[in-house]
Amino acid sequence: MMLAIQTKRCALPVAGMVRSLLVLLLFVFAGCATTPRSTVPRASAPADALITQRGVLKVLGRQFTLNGYVALSATGGRRLIVTENFGSVLADVLVKPDGSVHVMRSSRAFKPEWIRNYLAADLECLFGNGPRENCPGEQMGPDHYRIVRRWYSLELRTVETKPGAQSREMFDASKAEKR
Repeated sequence: MMLAIQTKRCALPVAGMVRSLLVLLLFVFAGCATTPRSTVPRASAPADALITQRGVLKVLGRQFTLNGYVALSATGGRRLIVTENFGSVLADVLVKPDGSVHVMRSSRAFKPEWIRNYLAADLECLFGNGPRENCPGEQMGPDHYRIVRRWYSLELRTVETKPGAQSREMFDASKAEKR
């Protein structure tokens, strides 16, 4: 008699767990309907220009305000220099027209690998001519962009665009900081 009571008590939680497991497996194998990711459109800028941007970088719940200076050259490529509010250079990256990435300067805040993998990719999303499949984000206004990746989001506003040819030295990869 005592055995039957214990069996009934055990059967109920086990049946509930089996039911929960089946529902979980249904969601895992069936998947979820998600909206397609939007792609950041290219920023409209002259082929040769110096662009000043202000940005807010959100990483793991923390926010950092940054300044960015983008030099564009029809023949030399694209160069991005990221500074903090007091002017210290946090990152400096050059992307040549052939797509090769050169880390000109890194810092404790931006390691060379992070600059190569993310900053250069974001620079290419906004100003590059490459494929657009890995440019998640949206244009929020005429000069306002948001790039959203797994670990961070970056909101950028273009403050000033100065058209004109840039110095050749700006696009010389041999001028990179030696580490």
